[in-house]
Amino acid sequence: MKKIDVVILGAGIAGLGAALKAREQNREAVIFEANDRAGGLLDNFEVEGYRFDNAVHLSFASEPEVRKIFDQTDYYTHPADAWNFELDKWLKHPVQNNLYPLPAEDKVELIKSFLNRPELNTEDYESWLRHQYGDAISERYPLRYTQKYWGTPASKLSTTWIGNRMRRAEVDEILFGAFTAETPNTYYTKEMRYPKKGGYRAFIEPLIAESKIEYNHQACHIDPENKIVTFTNGQLVQYTTLVSSIPLPVLVSITHNAPEKVRKTAETLVATSIDLISVGFNKPIIKDLWFYIYDEDILASRAYSPSVKSIENVPEGCSSLQFEIYSRGTQSKFNKQDLIENVTYALKKMNIATKQDIVFMHHKHLKYGNVIFDIDMEQKRDQVISHYETKNIKTIGRFGEWDYLWSNQSFLSGYGVLMK
Repeated sequence: MKKIDVVILGAGIAGLGAALKAREQNREAVIFEANDRAGGLLDNFEVEGYRFDNAVHLSFASEPEVRKIFDQTDYYTHPADAWNFELDKWLKHPVQNNLYPLPAEDKVELIKSFLNRPELNTEDYESWLRHQYGDAISERYPLRYTQKYWGTPASKLSTTWIGNRMRRAEVDEILFGAFTAETPNTYYTKEMRYPKKGGYRAFIEPLIAESKIEYNHQACHIDPENKIVTFTNGQLVQYTTLVSSIPLPVLVSITHNAPEKVRKTAETLVATSIDLISVGFNKPIIKDLWFYIYDEDILASRAYSPSVKSIENVPEGCSSLQFEIYSRGTQSKFNKQDLIENVTYALKKMNIATKQDIVFMHHKHLKYGNVIFDIDMEQKRDQVISHYETKNIKTIGRFGEWDYLWSNQSFLSGYGVLMK
């Protein structure tokens, strides 16, 4: 049985960050990765010469620790210009500040509703939306999108995750955007960065190259008392410090003698899974970086273009899109053929492409996308994490901390854990 100072479960960006800190502290650290490649959600894949990331990834990191790593890679800088599709119209993002393309009677109805928006009486996300935007805007846009993106009604979600992800409504902005299409960009960041070559994964290639990683090692049993991890291939490893980026419910399920209360609590923690429909086109027809979709007859909640992020992601003279379809839980509620047919329908409805433009449609399912902020989720999550703190097992990253972390935040989650 091997004995290793720092054992890290998962070679995503959080695990790579933890390994970097261990090296800086001159500690022996080995990452054990279940798959045959590092990267986790930041990894990518290729289909017929077209590269796609595991869902949309763009960097707006400002932290020096992150930029020190990411800036080793040549990148493009894109303006943070997003669009919204509804019915037969394209509106700039955020939609409530860009109502100009709508008919006059629609704008009057939406603005009147905004001016008469209700007081905030409860702490759920639906109440927050109605208080921010009024009933009409909320019901036409964010409430629909919430169900598609989270797979959960807004009334069942908390508001603690919002931060600067949602633009607060201001009457001046709404009125201005109803009269003109020349509105300022109010996105929470002004620019997005993306590697010139190699997909988003290229940003973390320096970390991968410097880390010691054992691939095809999936943890199946953890003995906190004897500090031993067992893997499905039969290997046993003893650790001094264990750092885990695997999803909290999975961590609990493989932990020896985890208290029943902790197990039951962990079972209430739910994440979305993602179906990706990646589309290759035989011509350069895509010009927008990403967009949101409100129509309920289109299953995807958003789409982005790898070929706009970097032309190196597609063969010369071609372009690409990737659509994201979310389900509540680790299993998809859709089947592959229905998703492909629906994306074909969406491309036609949005007047993006015809069947003759399409080279292929590729389906991939990711078991974990985003943690779902069910009401009281944080309290339950913290109970689980507190148990592992008593066992000196450190949890990191989006699914280890069970939080809405971007890639830069996930890196810092791992990088800072050995300082605690």
